Amino acid sequence: MTVVTSASLAAAGWRSVDVGGFTGHVGPFWMRGDNAERALGLIIGEQHCNNHLGTLHGGVVMTFADIALGAGVAAVMDDKRLNLATVSLQTQFVSVARIGEFISCTPEVIRKSRQLVFVRGLIQVGDKTIASAEGIWKLLGDKRE
Repeated sequence: MTVVTSASLAAAGWRSVDVGGFTGHVGPFWMRGDNAERALGLIIGEQHCNNHLGTLHGGVVMTFADIALGAGVAAVMDDKRLNLATVSLQTQFVSVARIGEFISCTPEVIRKSRQLVFVRGLIQVGDKTIASAEGIWKLLGDKRE
């Protein structure tokens, strides 16, 4: 197992993302790239794990999937100040992650209409896939309205 640090992520081109609300309690998150190549990541801490197993909690995986795929929607919308809502999210668990590991996801937008965006992605630790996710997001309008 390779333990990842903030310094090693920064050296690899990742930047810390400061977010508020519920999302801020799950992070801190890391981001790399722009638009279709945007990736989101999270260093797994003790607070993210099942105490009795020492592995990443499934609820954190699903929350991460929601945030990462939503970031993919924002990226293809050129980060316009849009309100987005998750309409549907499916997550399939394949393997586990442990404390100190770094999970990441590079979302792929499958289809975009006027009101809906369809996205999928693999959640990985390095080259190992721990989950796959796909979802639909509704574009609700400009936050400035």
